[in-house]
Amino acid sequence: MATQHKNPARQRRRAFVGAISGHLIEWYDYGVYGFLAVYIGQAFFVSDNPTTSLLSSFAAFALSFFIRPLGGLFFGPLADKIGRRKTLITVLVMMAGSTCLLGFLPTYASIGIAAPVLLILIRCVQGFSAGGEIGTITSFISEYAGPGRRGFSTCWLMVTAVLGLLLGGAVANGMTWALGADVMQSWGWRIPFLIAGPMGLISMYIRLKLEDSPEFLALQKAGETSKAPLREVWQWKRAIALVFFIITLHSSIFYLVLTFASTYMSRILKFDSGTTLFYVFIASLAAAFVMPLGGAFTDRYGRKPFLMVVGALATLAMYWFFKSAPTATPATFIYPLMAVAILFGLYASSTYATMSELLPTRIRSTGIAVAYNIPVAVFGGSAPLISTWLIQQTGDISSPWYFYIGTGVVSLIALTVLRKEDFVACTSAMPKATLTPLNRDIPEQAEVARATANG
Repeated sequence: MATQHKNPARQRRRAFVGAISGHLIEWYDYGVYGFLAVYIGQAFFVSDNPTTSLLSSFAAFALSFFIRPLGGLFFGPLADKIGRRKTLITVLVMMAGSTCLLGFLPTYASIGIAAPVLLILIRCVQGFSAGGEIGTITSFISEYAGPGRRGFSTCWLMVTAVLGLLLGGAVANGMTWALGADVMQSWGWRIPFLIAGPMGLISMYIRLKLEDSPEFLALQKAGETSKAPLREVWQWKRAIALVFFIITLHSSIFYLVLTFASTYMSRILKFDSGTTLFYVFIASLAAAFVMPLGGAFTDRYGRKPFLMVVGALATLAMYWFFKSAPTATPATFIYPLMAVAILFGLYASSTYATMSELLPTRIRSTGIAVAYNIPVAVFGGSAPLISTWLIQQTGDISSPWYFYIGTGVVSLIALTVLRKEDFVACTSAMPKATLTPLNRDIPEQAEVARATANG
């Protein structure tokens, strides 16, 4: 605790590195799985129809997302009771371990139906740990952020997610290029998953040296941590609902750009693998590049107007993406793809900060875990499955636009009803004497002031 006061900037940097190192592994796994879905489908879900195998592989991918809310319900309250640091270490062990273990799994040819069962179980463990990671790590970073820097600080979690997916894609595609499709189908698909083992050990070493967030430590010292965060969180129903619906668009457009776009261009539009890979990487890097710009902008000028404008443009861009597909060529499709990617980066730049500011410190991890993981499961992880199913059922390659536009409209409605008071609701019952002009605008700083004063 003394170290924090003497050198808070150094402490924030250390917390930042420790947090994102584990976050990188989570998204590395999703990137590897997404890019290797074809090989995994053929290895574990044997079928005469390649589309059926791919659908089964995407179904396993989606299932891990539906487990995420359960992980959130378990680890979110744990982080609010015992601390962010201990919880982050626990979920990292599960996350890296399950990803690495997938690389050792026997295939359908070796053990029959037990192979896809084991695959699904491992994906569920991964989803369970990821569900606990998001609420904890968002709380951890937002609570370490300096005043007025919450948008800029938390946006780097999204940047890390994109870079983790890109790293997974680079490893998977690089090995495919080096080894060839036959070797990748035989055994090469295992290597990218096994790499998660040493990555996890490095991240564990870093996280073990961290201290908990100053805000949580202040609440803990004052004896004001929540004893029953899962019960207490429902006192914040409006905040939970707002986070849920604001994240809906965030979820769908994230997985459109970073997961489904690759499959869509290669299998539906029949672009060659080199073009597909290049387009996905360029689009992802563009999204990551604009995220810090968006986060810094909303720190200075406010979240709601920015998110509403960007959300509306993103919804229109997704419509353009799919409606242009029937006549698309690589030369023309780059424009709607880049529009979607850049607008995704801008929208996602400030959603983590927004949900952090809608919930008080004492139940923040629980609140985010509950409100974030469900829309991610329903509208994010299942997006490739829903999109593939819509195309299969309608015979229209542009049909997924119905789903994506729906997610955009839902989020825009939530942003419309979002009020300024929602961001400061957690300070409304506090004595005015505990609030400075600065921390009246920053709920977390006000809460720390109160906890410290009471302690």
